[in-house]
Amino acid sequence: MLTFHPNPKPCHPFKTRSFSSRIANTINEKNEPKQSSSAGKIKRLVLTQEGRTKLNAYPDREFYAYPRFVTHVDGGFISTLTDLYRERLNPGSEILDLMSSWVSHLPKEVEYKRVVGHGLNAQELAKNPRLDYFFVKDLNEDQKLESDGCSFDAVLCTVSVQYLQYPEKVFAEVFRVLRPGGVFIVSFSNRLFYEKAISAWRDGTAYSRVQLVLQYFKCVEGFTQPETIRKLPAATTGGGAQEDKGPLGWDWIMRSLGILLSGSDSDPFYAVIAYKNFKP
Repeated sequence: MLTFHPNPKPCHPFKTRSFSSRIANTINEKNEPKQSSSAGKIKRLVLTQEGRTKLNAYPDREFYAYPRFVTHVDGGFISTLTDLYRERLNPGSEILDLMSSWVSHLPKEVEYKRVVGHGLNAQELAKNPRLDYFFVKDLNEDQKLESDGCSFDAVLCTVSVQYLQYPEKVFAEVFRVLRPGGVFIVSFSNRLFYEKAISAWRDGTAYSRVQLVLQYFKCVEGFTQPETIRKLPAATTGGGAQEDKGPLGWDWIMRSLGILLSGSDSDPFYAVIAYKNFKP
């Protein structure tokens, strides 16, 4: 049985209720039955078996066992993402933040009805100030989301899509839990834990990674035509990857630590967005 953890917020001590009480209230609200639907139909598989493989084949739970209280992208990326959320997410929405962490990218001034977080490290999720609840689950072992159909107005996935080994099933589950007209926003840059990214992403280019996420959406019946947003940094001197000057190779050292260096002073921003059934 998957456990949902309430995430009390010091500044709103009376706002958070336990997950069990919410379930009870939902059951008792007979005049407002919960909608349900099956997962979105997967029309085709996008990845080959080889494309799903990782250099580090150990369970992801082990890799993320210890919290990492760091930011994985720079301030420019975060600011662009927050502006996008401000534009696309309506106040009062119910939001599922997949593969979340201790940092929230939601605009601070906007109130949402409910924000549920998911990830692999409970300590990180407990520090996220915007989460009302969170749950810990490895989506590479089990892709089913423990939520009723049509439960959320928006689902977010930030700089984490590169780690999904079965993205077709995850995107189908996202389709199921979204309400009609709900939005799924997938954002990413060129940084990653190299050993935990799937081969199809790890060995790709910026263009091929965008195309990959587009195909994830298109393989699930019912999503609208996905749109892509790009914000690229100005070209740096030389226009290539950072120069490798160390005796072992600085890039090699950083990759061994699970970090991929970018070839510029700021992180490129990419987002792919689609809606369930229709765009409001």
